[in-house]
Amino acid sequence: MTTDVPPHAKPKQLVHLVFGGELEDLGAVRFRDVTKLDLVGVYPDNESAVAAWKAKAHATVDNAHMRYFIVHLHELLDPDVDRL
Repeated sequence: MTTDVPPHAKPKQLVHLVFGGELEDLGAVRFRDVTKLDLVGVYPDNESAVAAWKAKAHATVDNAHMRYFIVHLHELLDPDVDRL
């Protein structure tokens, strides 16, 4: 016997992307070369995304132009949220 959970009853997946790259200027988020972005990974929750972000940020602390970001992909993928 299987216990299938209806899709509306399943917890929402909180998918996060961690990526970074070297900025052209410290005053704006414009990458020096987007073909060289470091795609760290996709994480199932904020806690693991922050841990990955922190590790990469600490590893590149000697380069002031290097920045890492967390993108909350679940917010972009939710069709029920009005973004206007």
